[in-house]
Amino acid sequence: MDLKPDYTLDVRGLSCPMPLLKTKKAIQDMKKGQIIEVFSSDPGTKNDIPAFAKRANHDFLGFEETDGYTKLYLRI
Repeated sequence: MDLKPDYTLDVRGLSCPMPLLKTKKAIQDMKKGQIIEVFSSDPGTKNDIPAFAKRANHDFLGFEETDGYTKLYLRI
């Protein structure tokens, strides 16, 4: 993906529910329109982050698999 994130959150090595909780905490300090990139090794994050984005009226921009982890993108 060719996105320019405003913030990168690395939650690799953490398991559910920590990646989602840390993502929620991180976006509290972000402004509307900014993009957060989340690095996660927990497979459940691929379901949790899009579901959270929908509930919170954020735009889930997609994810990409890389070496042993997933990069997920949200626009706040």
